[in-house]
Amino acid sequence: MRTIDNYFKFNKGDIIVVGASSGPDSMALLSMLLEIREKYDLKLICCHVNHNVRRESAEEARYMEEFANKYNLIFETMKIEKYSDDNFENEARNIRYHYFDEIVHKYNANYLMTAHHGDDLVETILMRIVRGSNLNGYSGFKKVVDMGSYMIVRPLIYFTKQELIDYDNKHHIKFYIDSSNNNLSYTRNRYRKKVLPFLKKEDKNVHLKFLKFSETINDANNFVIKERDKALNNVYKDGNILIDEFLKVDPFLQKEILYYLMEKYYRDDLILINDKHINLILSLINSSKSNGRVSLPNEIIGVKSYNIFRLEEVTKSVTEYEIEVSRYAKLPNHHTITRVEDDDLGNSNNVCRLLSTDVSLPLIVRTRKFGDKIKLKGNGGTKKIKDIFINEKIPVEDRDIWPIVVDSRDNVVWIPGLKKSKFDKKKSEKYDIILKYN
Repeated sequence: MRTIDNYFKFNKGDIIVVGASSGPDSMALLSMLLEIREKYDLKLICCHVNHNVRRESAEEARYMEEFANKYNLIFETMKIEKYSDDNFENEARNIRYHYFDEIVHKYNANYLMTAHHGDDLVETILMRIVRGSNLNGYSGFKKVVDMGSYMIVRPLIYFTKQELIDYDNKHHIKFYIDSSNNNLSYTRNRYRKKVLPFLKKEDKNVHLKFLKFSETINDANNFVIKERDKALNNVYKDGNILIDEFLKVDPFLQKEILYYLMEKYYRDDLILINDKHINLILSLINSSKSNGRVSLPNEIIGVKSYNIFRLEEVTKSVTEYEIEVSRYAKLPNHHTITRVEDDDLGNSNNVCRLLSTDVSLPLIVRTRKFGDKIKLKGNGGTKKIKDIFINEKIPVEDRDIWPIVVDSRDNVVWIPGLKKSKFDKKKSEKYDIILKYN
């Protein structure tokens, strides 16, 4: 089988931090590096993050330490004790990479290597295309990223998931499978299980075609960045966009400028921004209104004031939000919505059980909209949310930020703490999503 030094140039004495879970991808990466360790006199640091969200997490962490000790690898690990972000996957990624960065600097490593493979790239590109992004986003992720003092390298980008599993099995390498990878309520899993197999039937090496696509988009993006920076000199002064100058710029570059400015505020959270947010800003900039604002994720707002547009952090109380319900969502009313696995909960209005095939995923928790209605359980009929708030004597100041859980078609599926919809399931019925409000 091909080895990773067919695709990446190693040098004698390289110091490499390997971001390793216990899955087949990272176990294959570690093992491939061990095969060439003596050849290049590599110093390898096995770096494991215990995400602490599954029962198997502790067992997997122990296995990784045993593996590292068996093969004389330096072992570094951390355990995430709690999550506070409104997007579990995004927060976990940020924590993971910040920790990797610490370990890289601790050992003065040349490289951080992760086990992202060709199938991951295909899935990421497809998700970005459907979700909406800019050129940088549409390229998926790069094989090599220059971090200044070190490089992030993804040497398995030429391999498929199945090739890595086959490698592990051939070499009798133990690995763990995350059970959540089979849960089709997660967007990436749907692409992995439904879309990717179709593409592989068309071309078993489709991942290499997507890699070529990614590289082409990156080349185009490098050119666009140069043009964007030229335009920025004319339209961006002292943290403000000069609207009259901005409107003279090509519409494509206008979007690139906005994405660039978003990066300053969102950094690692830029994944939260898509075309919908960019178009909201453009609509405001192009409107005849002298003043206006748009609400963006993470308590950022876009403000128009005559010929000026700027981004700023919200300093007053939140009155509008929209958060995708993943595993954990922290709400502006100081409550949380958590997706749980063990169903030892009661049947109060603080618990909601759903069947993913009955609703359109992903689920969203947001503030109320004018005319919102909910179809109640049983023969309760349809009721306006406004009337529910009145009947439940919810204070006026609390109504605007009370969480409303909807599906992607904007059907109200639950008013946490108040009412359940027709979509809610009894414990005796079939369901695969359990949400808890506390």
